[in-house]
Amino acid sequence: MPRSRPQTRIQREKQDIILEAALEVFSVHGFRGATIDQIAEVAGMSKPNLLYYFPKKEEIHRRLISTLLDTWLAPLREMDEDGDPFAEIRSYIRRKLEMARDFPRESRLFANEMLRGAEHVIDMIEIDLKNLVDEKARVMQVWMDQGKLARTDPYHLIFSIWATTQHYADFDVQVRAVLGKDRNGEGRFDDAARYLEQLFMHGLTPRQRQGTKTA
Repeated sequence: MPRSRPQTRIQREKQDIILEAALEVFSVHGFRGATIDQIAEVAGMSKPNLLYYFPKKEEIHRRLISTLLDTWLAPLREMDEDGDPFAEIRSYIRRKLEMARDFPRESRLFANEMLRGAEHVIDMIEIDLKNLVDEKARVMQVWMDQGKLARTDPYHLIFSIWATTQHYADFDVQVRAVLGKDRNGEGRFDDAARYLEQLFMHGLTPRQRQGTKTA
């Protein structure tokens, strides 16, 4: 079977332009509402030219979700079993908030896909995502068994971190409106980080350590 030729720099650049345009369109309209014509218009190229690089809308969408999922899971992958549990979880919360700040369109794209049943990426969710969460849940369970963390359900702990951090991307308009003009600037992410660290760190502190602190 002949090997495919490596892409040229221009081909890679064209694909990047298309993917950036598709991210904008999909994050606003979702998969079903988005069209190739819309993506081509935002990309500043003709529809036939776009189809040369991506013959189907599904291919563009899957590439975006695949790349996004890899980026989204990077902070969880970095959680170190040999590290201090509180430092590792605190770092994870911070990284997730940074991603909510820096990649709001990507977060909304992913949320839209989940709300529609993840039909285009269910294999990634059931295999890649699940395997990683299983691995890190086992790490947290070890920390709990060692008495380093309060005993709780590690899966729901991870879900809670996802929900509270990604809220600042998916519901950004609501967050800024409710905070008001005096608090809705970039500092809102630092405020969120301090609050969430306090919330999770207090809840995860074993009772014996809480007693020591208050004694």
